[in-house]
Amino acid sequence: MQPSARVEYALLALLEIASQPNPKEPITIFQITAKQSIPDRYLEQILTNLRRSGIVKSQRGAKGGYVLSREPWQITLLEIILSVEGDRSTKSTTSSTVEKSLIHEVWQQAKSASQSVLSHYTLEDLCQRRDAHIQADPMYHI
Repeated sequence: MQPSARVEYALLALLEIASQPNPKEPITIFQITAKQSIPDRYLEQILTNLRRSGIVKSQRGAKGGYVLSREPWQITLLEIILSVEGDRSTKSTTSSTVEKSLIHEVWQQAKSASQSVLSHYTLEDLCQRRDAHIQADPMYHI
């Protein structure tokens, strides 16, 4: 299973926000889209969802933009996913056949397992993993 484009864009944007040298200094949508190829209109919608969920704060004005509302280690990947996609819970309905019931059971176990993993990873973990990959694969320009 792959993350949706919406989740991927949200994570990329949040990595940029979390990577600001001064965490109190807002980063603009233009700065994010310059580093990550995310359509700016789409990014606006995603950041609006993240703001409503309390993950980011927006600041208006000439020096406005977005900052994290909490420390990166306090924001889980599950929280981010639920913020941008909503809770896509499968409705607990009584299945008409044994086969359908079994399929729903397995899907519920898979959902629980993925939620457990995603709730243990934070935005800070992604930042640290990214930094480790960058250090492991340095680019040399001649």
